[in-house]
Amino acid sequence: MEQIPFPLKVIARIHSDFPTKFGIPRQSGLAPALSAQIIFEPAYRNPEAVRGLEGFSHLWLIWHFSACDRSTWSPTVRPPRLGGNRRMGVFATRSPFRPNALGLSSVRLEKIVFSKRSGPILYVSGADLMDRTPILDVKPFLPFTDNHPDAVGGFAEATQDYALKVIFPEHLLNLLPPEQHCALLEVLEQDPRPSYQQDAARIYGFIFAHWEIRFRVQEKILTVVEVKPI
Repeated sequence: MEQIPFPLKVIARIHSDFPTKFGIPRQSGLAPALSAQIIFEPAYRNPEAVRGLEGFSHLWLIWHFSACDRSTWSPTVRPPRLGGNRRMGVFATRSPFRPNALGLSSVRLEKIVFSKRSGPILYVSGADLMDRTPILDVKPFLPFTDNHPDAVGGFAEATQDYALKVIFPEHLLNLLPPEQHCALLEVLEQDPRPSYQQDAARIYGFIFAHWEIRFRVQEKILTVVEVKPI
């Protein structure tokens, strides 16, 4: 087996509201109100490295599925949006369980803030990465080459209409800072349950920022039942 002749370097880490995998949107851009920051590692904090980046609205992030490393791989996987019970070829999916655990995400660049301590910090929205995920590269999104209006989405197109109706009691929602309301509602609409779990009586929970969000799902309606500080 041919080996890569050079090591990949972690150039940055993302700081998001998801300390664990559970609850993270399954693709970038599905929850556009989600905010995150990309902080470069000390060796890459030279402001010259991002000169001109402020002129782009979106970025490509190439990153490492650091929480999904495996020593083996399978030629087929179970995509969540097919219910977790149908197998597709790994290269026809974006599953993290791949021969090389690399992720690709398109995010919006909101602003760049220059810090004396941390160098240039990229503020982005719509990311689907766990907190502290290693970033291997940042590239500008180019609309004139990266957009393909006639693109076909294969089996994934049949699973687009899965958004849930969310009931979030006001007294629970107001426990969170107002600036987090929209992002959390977008995350819940995407149905954060594991695809193989459809128990209407079960209470699910995940960590968002510094809160545990507990909910149940019955007939396409997600109801938040508890919000607890962590």
